[in-house]
Amino acid sequence: MLTIHASCVAFTGAAVLLRGPSGSGKSDLAFRMIEAGCRLVADDRTILTRDDARLIAAAPETIRGLIEIRGLGPVEMIPAAATPVVLVIDLVPQDEVPRLPDPQHETLLGIDLPCLKLAPFTASAAAVARLALMRAATGRLFEPAEARALQRDVHHG
Repeated sequence: MLTIHASCVAFTGAAVLLRGPSGSGKSDLAFRMIEAGCRLVADDRTILTRDDARLIAAAPETIRGLIEIRGLGPVEMIPAAATPVVLVIDLVPQDEVPRLPDPQHETLLGIDLPCLKLAPFTASAAAVARLALMRAATGRLFEPAEARALQRDVHHG
């Protein structure tokens, strides 16, 4: 078992970890994703356990079902159950987000997970994070054929 400084949301049975330092936008992005149809697993601190080849995320009991909304304080939400993690998103400044990212991975408790960088306060951040979560859940986050076609279009367009 490992407790990390990350918020976690789930959509259709798969979860994403939103990592970053205090004040980086974890709760804000998680809340916007919840407003877009995701469910809260944990805010700010997430407990990770390994179940065979899966990494499972859950909230510490003391904060289960709570999300901190800056300017409003802790707000109760109906929490999602413990959920398998399929993606890690590191929250970074906009100038650190690559336009066409090379596949990156993070190993947590011996489980290899795809990892992206995202600027949390951009208008599209919640939609991009939700799309990345859906793609990662189907194993298509770094789809080689799509990436090659996009790179061709960008370099020859």
